[in-house]
Formats: sequence, C-alpha cells, structure tokens
Amino acid sequence: MTPPRSSKLRVWRLLRPHWKSLTLALLAVLGGAVADLLQPWPLKIVVDNVVQSKRLPGRLDTLVASLFAGDRYATVYFAVATVGLIALVSAASGYAEKSLTTKVGQWVAHDLRLTLYQHIQRLSLAEHTESRTGDLLTRLTSDISAIQDFITSALLGSVVNVLALAGMIGVMLYMNWHLTLVALATAPILVMIAFVFSRRIKKASRAVRTKESELLSGIADVLSSIHLVQAFGREDYEDRRFASDSRENVEAGLQARSTKATLSPAVELTVALGTGLVLWYGARLALSGQLSAGELIVFLAYLGKMYKPMRDLSKMGDTFSKAVVGYERVEEVLDTESRVRDTPGARAAPPFEGRIEFDRVSFNYGSAPVLKDVSFSVEPGQVAAIVGPSGTGKSTIANLIARFYDLSAGQIRIDGQDVRQYTLKSLRDQISFVLQDTALFHATIWENIAYGRPTADPEDTVRAAMLANAHDFIMQTPLGYATMVGERGATLSGGQRQRIAIARAIVRNTPILILDEATAGLDAASEQAVIQALDNLMKGRTSVIIAHHLGTIRHADVIFVLRDLEVVEHGTHESLLAQRGVYADLWRMQSEDATAS
Repeated sequence: MTPPRSSKLRVWRLLRPHWKSLTLALLAVLGGAVADLLQPWPLKIVVDNVVQSKRLPGRLDTLVASLFAGDRYATVYFAVATVGLIALVSAASGYAEKSLTTKVGQWVAHDLRLTLYQHIQRLSLAEHTESRTGDLLTRLTSDISAIQDFITSALLGSVVNVLALAGMIGVMLYMNWHLTLVALATAPILVMIAFVFSRRIKKASRAVRTKESELLSGIADVLSSIHLVQAFGREDYEDRRFASDSRENVEAGLQARSTKATLSPAVELTVALGTGLVLWYGARLALSGQLSAGELIVFLAYLGKMYKPMRDLSKMGDTFSKAVVGYERVEEVLDTESRVRDTPGARAAPPFEGRIEFDRVSFNYGSAPVLKDVSFSVEPGQVAAIVGPSGTGKSTIANLIARFYDLSAGQIRIDGQDVRQYTLKSLRDQISFVLQDTALFHATIWENIAYGRPTADPEDTVRAAMLANAHDFIMQTPLGYATMVGERGATLSGGQRQRIAIARAIVRNTPILILDEATAGLDAASEQAVIQALDNLMKGRTSVIIAHHLGTIRHADVIFVLRDLEVVEHGTHESLLAQRGVYADLWRMQSEDATAS
C-alpha cells in the first residue's frame, strides 16, 4: 500500500535536516559496494595469472604485465596488497556508514518523539479521557525505537544491498550470462518469500505493540492507584491480572518470533538451491573447457556475494515491518486533531476584567447531555459558587470557562467577548485553578509553587506561600523550599498539597480563579487553614467555586444551583434559604448530617 502524501512529507521533513550526514553515509555505502565488487578479483589474478599462467581479461592483463613484467611473485604480492587495500576501504566505509546512520537514527527518533510529545500535550481533555496512558507511552518509546532501529540498521543498508546486488549481477552477466541466469532462477522465489512473510511479520508486530500497550496501561493504572490496591488488599488480584497480561504479551512475542524464525530457513533453503544449480552447471562448463577454474571460483565468490544482499533484503522485512507498524501507530496520534483548538482568526486576549457570562449553554459528552440551556453571569471581582447534587455538571462549567471542552450550543463570554475568539494560551494564561485532586510534580516545593509562573522571584514565591498558610510547614521540612515533594506530592498531607496549590495560584496572579472542590476531603484543621488561604487568594479576583459542602460558600456573592442539567435557582445564601427550594433542602440535609455526626 502506498503511504499517503502527508506521511511522505512528514518522513521527508524528519530526514531533511540530516541530508549532509545521509549524503556522506551514502558515499560510504558506495565505497563499500565498490570494495565488495572488487573483492574476488585478487583471487582470480592468483589462480589464472599466477597458478595457471593464463592471460587476464582486457586492460587488467596489460596493467599487471606493465607493473610486474611477468614476475609471478610480484603479482602475488600485488594481489595480497590489493586484498588488504580492499579490506581497508570496506572497513572504513562500514564504520563511516554505521556511525553516520546511528547519528541520524538517534536525532530522527528525538525529533519524532518531541513532535509526538508536543502533539499529545495539546490534545484536548476529551482525547486524553479516551486514551490509555500505557498506550501513549508505548508509542513514545517502543514504536519510535523501532523506527530508529530501521534508520540505523536498514535504511541505507537496503541501499547498500540493492547497489551491491546490481553490481554483482552486472559483473556476473559480463563473466557468463548463461550461468548468471541460472543463479537468478531462484530470485522470484526469494521475492515471494519476502512479500508473504513481510505481511505476516507486520501483523505479528502490531499484535506485539498492542499487547505491550495493554501491559503498560495496566501497570500505570495500578501504580497510580497503589494506595487503593493496598487498602483493599487486592495485591493478589493485581498480580494475577498482571501475570495474565504478561503471558499474552509473551505469547504475542513468541508468535512474532516464530514467524520471523520461519523466514530464515525458507531463505537459506532457497539460496542453497540456487547455489547447487550454479555449482552443477558451472562444473559442466568448466569440464567442457568453456569456463576456467579461476572464473568459476570468482563466479562462485560473486554468487555468495549476490545471495547475501538478496538474503539480507528478504530478512530485512522484519525490521522494516516493525518500523512501519511503529510509524503507523505514531501517525495515528499525530493525525488526531484536537477537538478544542484555536479557531480561525483567534487573537490574543487582552487583560481581563473578569466578567463571565454563560448564554444558553448546552454541553453533551458523547451522546449524554450534561448541561442544557444554562445562563448566568458573574461580575468582575465577585465570588460565585456553583452547587447542586452530584452529576449535575458543576465541574463541567469550570472546564468550559477555560475551553478544556467546547460547547454543544450557546456562548460563553469573558468581558463581553466569546472565549472562542481568543487563542487557547492567552485565555488560559489568565485563569488559575485549585482542584480537589491537587497535581504536584516530583520536584521541589519551590518549583511546584512557581510552576504557573517560572519567572517568579523567590520573594514572590515565599510571599505566596505565606498568604496560602504554607510557609510554616514548608520551613519545617528538611530542605525548606528545596525539599522534593515526591511523585504526585506523596510526602505531603492533603491539606499541605492544597496549600501548595493555592500558593501556586497566588503566584500566577490571574484575574479569574476557579476552585473545584478545593476543600473536599480535608480534616477540620486543614480545612480551616485552606479556607483562610482561599480568602487571601480570592481578594480582587473573579472567583468561581465548585462546592459540595455548602458551609464553605455561604459568604459567596452569588450562588447558582444546578439540578437536572439546568440552573434552577440563584441568589445569596440567605435569599436561597428563604426560597425554601433545592438549595434550602441541600442545606437542611447537610446540617442534619453534621448534627448527627
């Protein structure tokens, strides 16, 4: 199947920066091919000219006679020196070709991996929700490594083999075209073997990659939830599940190896058949005086060299098929367009004042409706709370403001302008998040606080930590702000992680702030410290609070109540209680639960 034009262009763009190295490698390949062509001739000179005293063909006889004037020992020395020179050229060419192709392979893999990583980061949350981490990791590592292996070992290697094969056939036709046709009789069989097995190997390679992706995805799921696994005592179950996935991966690998292992004997048997035919026919020609012993020896030497590239090209299907599968899997991701991207004509957003408007907004996730005809507005500097029963789309509203998803209908405006008129980066640069599931990196406390604004001064970072009620516990850690927090902040408590996240939002200093269940799951002391920090954070900003615990939002300027996909009530805490509606019912239930506990 012919690759699509976009694939060819992408491959060309990857190789183009390395054209100088590839050109030098190609010259080295040509040098090696010439050396291979010349390699049998010293043997012919010794056998025919020295041992049997026969004249050499054409200009070669004139050259040897003029140099050595019939001195047989001098001719032998010349042949030996020629063998050494040919070997030197072959070795130097091989070293240069391998060094250059390795360099190109490494950098192409780097460029492709970087391109893929950048693309993955810019896919919308919808694409990430539908993907598995292990599958993306496999494409970033194993699939790109397969492409790198092909460039390093087979890209110019195939050129070498084609050139060597063409040269060998040309010389052999010149020596004896009848014998050459006999030698080529098995070529169609080798081509058929290569074609059949390349398709089987490609299918097997794709199965291996799929199983590797499933295995890595399972590992990622368990390691990211190891606390849950241990809390529920499910280690044995996860052991069995991993063992099952690993066995399937082994079976897929063995199937691929079995397919490849079958290829080698098939090629070798075909080569042996061709060699036997040439030996039989060549011996007949030699016995009838139509071919000299030296010519037969040289022809057999060329035959071995002709079959080597044919053999290599046949077996190269394994490396090529793996690379094709890897590239196809990488392309599947690169060709995936983000569902949320800059609209044509989008411009950089000006500094926001912070007025947020939802105008008859509807949103479906797939075919499932999440929001329907939602309208509300938040004035600059106001604190607005979004409340309602679970599953009513509260967090969806937060995600829509920053365009993590696009609307199904309606319009969201900031300062009177549709958010889709702004570039994603300029929009999100003016919005800060503090989420329930705080994301911290395996880095220092300082790096985690400054993540949203890497250029922040140390003084700004410390000031933000103080406002977030985080400075005191930070200074109690072994290295203060230079302390590593562990993967996902594992060395910190939930309240400490939240205060680091609040400090990060303070440093970022954006006009719009979104808090999504920022105090959920905290004990009373931690919750109080976080609430104080949030009060410091929200001063002078338009703040949207997604909350389940109503006690944390009773002082909000306006509260919007969601139920059945819609905003059914809005007002202050006191006015909503007076309405005796949904909010009042939620407040009463939470108050009763608090009293009972």
